[in-house]
Amino acid sequence: MSIVFGLLGWSGPLTAAAVPTSPLTLHPAVAASAATTVLPPLPSKMNVPAPGPVTAEPYAPQPIRQGGVVVPLYPAGSPYLKKDRVREAEKYTIGGGGQISSIVNIHNPSIEFHPGSGALNTGTVVIVVAGGGHRTLNVGGEGADFVPFFFNHGISTVILRNRMRVDGYDAKTDSVYDAQQAIKLVRAYAKEWRLDPKKIGIMGFSAGAELATPAALAWQTFDEENNVPSNPFAAISSRPDFVGVIYPGPTPFTAPRGANAGTWTAPAIPRDAPPSFIACAGWGDRGHAIWANDWFTAMLKAAIPNVEMHIYARGRHPGDTPNLGDPPSTGGLTNRGFIAYGTWHERFIEWARDLGFLGKPGVETQAAKDVWANLERPAPGGDRR
Repeated sequence: MSIVFGLLGWSGPLTAAAVPTSPLTLHPAVAASAATTVLPPLPSKMNVPAPGPVTAEPYAPQPIRQGGVVVPLYPAGSPYLKKDRVREAEKYTIGGGGQISSIVNIHNPSIEFHPGSGALNTGTVVIVVAGGGHRTLNVGGEGADFVPFFFNHGISTVILRNRMRVDGYDAKTDSVYDAQQAIKLVRAYAKEWRLDPKKIGIMGFSAGAELATPAALAWQTFDEENNVPSNPFAAISSRPDFVGVIYPGPTPFTAPRGANAGTWTAPAIPRDAPPSFIACAGWGDRGHAIWANDWFTAMLKAAIPNVEMHIYARGRHPGDTPNLGDPPSTGGLTNRGFIAYGTWHERFIEWARDLGFLGKPGVETQAAKDVWANLERPAPGGDRR
């Protein structure tokens, strides 16, 4: 039998001797020669991010992602800053791909702005607040990775670098103040950054949600306490227009344990509390799912409109050790082994679109209309069956 390989530039009878040698199979002499070839050394990594220098001035935070506009949260000399530490440099951990995976030693907290697609500009911006158990700030997977994702939906991204418990700060006050100040700052520069000042949201991951959730409740108190003549942002509201609660730590509605359990009362929920999007794994991340449900239940009882929660059947908290056969325990935008939980961010985009946050800037959102309608309704109470 003869087979013609005309397209390959060879023809002839198909015999054992005639079959061409695979390009992956080297002649022994050639293989020996390749084994003794000395290759030139590979170059070192290039453009690896590095913290800025220590100077006599407050530390100048460097961009986490190329092209970022970095703005410190507070002016030099602010009572929110520790004078004896504000000049210390941040410390980076570099992860895969050469990007910053996490940061510690944050004493001059900041925001970093990245615009969404100009062709698709919605005017919406998400302030992302990374997790890390208040021990580190995972600004890679729960921060920088969201810049290109939101960009492709016309959404701008702000990465918050907040102070942490590991560096000597109170997570329930100092860190929350950073989140509230970030909202003020973004709203103050809305015109310069082509943002809609009524489409500013905050999204917290794990420990970051412990900042985002109180910021969605206590903006009035923060604004009143900072309403002083020396504050250039005094007249600017720190109320977020929406909040993302992603595999959260304890929320303000999680009852404390121990000695304070008997005296604790849940905080009041303002009638104009912003809409919430909530996502978490269920059984595999039971503790965080219960905290997510604490927030959802409180919002639902208070009749806050447009609260949506997704508790997924499979999945674990980022960094947990998975059982044999389980998908990997990763966070942020990772696909988590292509389980449904790995698509939570698509559900967020759908929710944001439903509420008008992906429409044109300057157009009143459905979320805003529903907030105003909720303010005009009678206060909820009792069993409404």
